[in-house]
Amino acid sequence: MGNGFFMTVEGGEGAGKTTLIVRLAEWLAEQGYEVVMTREPGGIPIAESIRAIILDKANTAMDPRTEALLYAAARRQHLAEKVLPGLERGAVVLCDRFVDSSLAYQGYARGLGIDAVWDINRFAVAGTMPNLTLYMDINPEIGLRRIQAANEREINRLDLESITFHRLVREGYKLLPQRFPGRIVEIDADSDEDTVLRQAIQETSSAIKGFSHLNVK
Repeated sequence: MGNGFFMTVEGGEGAGKTTLIVRLAEWLAEQGYEVVMTREPGGIPIAESIRAIILDKANTAMDPRTEALLYAAARRQHLAEKVLPGLERGAVVLCDRFVDSSLAYQGYARGLGIDAVWDINRFAVAGTMPNLTLYMDINPEIGLRRIQAANEREINRLDLESITFHRLVREGYKLLPQRFPGRIVEIDADSDEDTVLRQAIQETSSAIKGFSHLNVK
């Protein structure tokens, strides 16, 4: 992964990932790091086109395996075009969602199996995994209420899933630290924004200390 630091933020719908990422990117830039802020699925034109298909509310007939494969395809292209070049430069790459989302959503909540979805994605990422993942844990009912209250946020296909589905997503996320010990840190996303940011900065500062070759402006 070159000399860079790969960091992801995960969580269910309405957990506040986007808000945290923007504020965390600002803090990292203030420390002098080159920051690449991006998202999945998306981040580059091909992956954004795939994102539009996945999240289109008209595509309710999409088969779960199709969905999992589309996410993996978007992920591979995003890695090749944006993440890996950033890491080669020694940047801090800060990404909204990555493999853990597929494992929780398609692997666990869709019932495809975490192992099966991991196999698809292991091929896609070819060994590139985050150095640190912040998992923003929130009660699904609270998260969905936040989305309904946020008029500026577009409602996508996943937002329309049943509350049972969103509860399963949360259960899936809770299983992942057992599979990837030491990488995933849980943050209480029901806390106020400043408290969440403080904890995120603390965890990031601790994890990034050993990366002495990062590109500092």
